[in-house]
Amino acid sequence: MKFFTKKSFAFLMAILMMFTLVACGGEKKEETTVAGTENTNGELVIGVTSFADTLEPTEQYFSWVITRYGVGENLVRFDEHGDLQASLAEDWKVSDDKLTWEFKIRDGVKFSNGNPLTAEAVKSSLDRTFRKSKRADGFFKPTSIVADGQTLKITTDKPVAILPQCLADPLFLIIDTSDNVEEYTTNAPICTGPYVFKEFVPTEYAVVERNENYWGGKPGLAKVTFKCINDQSTRALSLKSGEIGVAYNLKIENKADFEGQDDINIQELKSLRSTYAFMNQHGALGDLSLRQALLRALDKKTYTEKLLGGAATPGKAPIPPTLDFGFDKLVDENAFNPESAKEILAKAGYKDVDGDGFVEKPDGSKLELNFVIYTSREELKVYAQAAQANLKDVGINVNLKTVSYETLLDMRDSGNFDLLIWNVLAANTGDPEKYLYENWDSSSASNQAGYKNAKVDELLDKLNVEFDPEKRKDLAIEIQQLIMNDAATVFFGYETTFLYSNKKVQNLKMFPMDYYWLTKDVTVSE
Repeated sequence: MKFFTKKSFAFLMAILMMFTLVACGGEKKEETTVAGTENTNGELVIGVTSFADTLEPTEQYFSWVITRYGVGENLVRFDEHGDLQASLAEDWKVSDDKLTWEFKIRDGVKFSNGNPLTAEAVKSSLDRTFRKSKRADGFFKPTSIVADGQTLKITTDKPVAILPQCLADPLFLIIDTSDNVEEYTTNAPICTGPYVFKEFVPTEYAVVERNENYWGGKPGLAKVTFKCINDQSTRALSLKSGEIGVAYNLKIENKADFEGQDDINIQELKSLRSTYAFMNQHGALGDLSLRQALLRALDKKTYTEKLLGGAATPGKAPIPPTLDFGFDKLVDENAFNPESAKEILAKAGYKDVDGDGFVEKPDGSKLELNFVIYTSREELKVYAQAAQANLKDVGINVNLKTVSYETLLDMRDSGNFDLLIWNVLAANTGDPEKYLYENWDSSSASNQAGYKNAKVDELLDKLNVEFDPEKRKDLAIEIQQLIMNDAATVFFGYETTFLYSNKKVQNLKMFPMDYYWLTKDVTVSE
């Protein structure tokens, strides 16, 4: 099945300017593409990896699917430069005491079912999110949400410097709660985006169609199918054959698959994503010496520059160097040093008692660390297998356990791991504050690894209420250094993101905050 249909075409000419972003907000490089006749009833198939087993927006991170697939929208959004823009809210302001934010809800917007978007409808949607999501309070805790005409007022008991940015996270997408659905499964929430869900079969596919009530102009496609193709090579072959028109989560090595093929666009972006592994301090990794030795055994430079072909920057800190939060100032006392790793283990009483090449714990019991990874990102397996080999060299026995992304979420939440890999945006609100809170604040519902540092908690509280950008930067740098000094987490690397597509797919953009895959502007040409 080809990714575009051969129905009648309108005769409107459009030229796609393919660009490569070399950094966040960086220089755009143009490529020549083929001008075509835009198909106003076009259809498109996009190859993706499995990410959600329900369409309940308050469960885990499944709201990302609803937003990425062009269905969900928020009060605000980020543009391709990472700047905050109006969306369902036209403008906003904060009170003099910085405790109340007012949002003017855009007039004339309808949900896909034709119901009008009102401030009261937005309030009901946000109330539902805070009632059902364990993650919502980690962004901010409202003391009240009040609808007054088309104005929405959100009040908190203390200032929240980035509250508007928080509302751009897909968790806070706006749904019509008048359908009174308590829990969405394969049925879909009613939203305001350019597309509406028609079918959803978890781990297989989702189908969206044009929202005829869309407020932002006629969406460019009649129908889009998101096909789950978890294997990276198969996804590349599907694009090469024309079975799909866009392939997400391909890597630098896939460029070779399209060598000599001039109908493929490849965009790349040094992204805001970080790949790291939680170390569960409720188990064997509660020992600081073992964590320090583990970190010093890992040759991240080789992982990123050789095994990943230079498509990532070696990791050391929570926030990637694409964000200006002191990466080069941070001191990594647990950088690669395998001899030091062996010395730390020996000094702490870890010895190979039975001669099998792996150390036992100081009490003589067996040391085996279970490292959980998931299947839909090939680079995660590269990191994990290389780490397993490096750790074997210093006598630490690691077993790899590969699961689906959905299973990994459950294992993280239950604390059923020693090491667990994670790949996530370090600036999901356009700023790293909530990312730092969610993963390393001791009170965060997502912190199942048992990390706790009272000073980190104190600084995160200060960061939450600080409006001055330079002071926020200084606080973030100090927080990062403490996390690194505690040997809390394995920071593997910061990957370059690639987006491969057929040149007939036009107006497809990459965003630093990768919430927006299918937008109203995406079209296909004949």
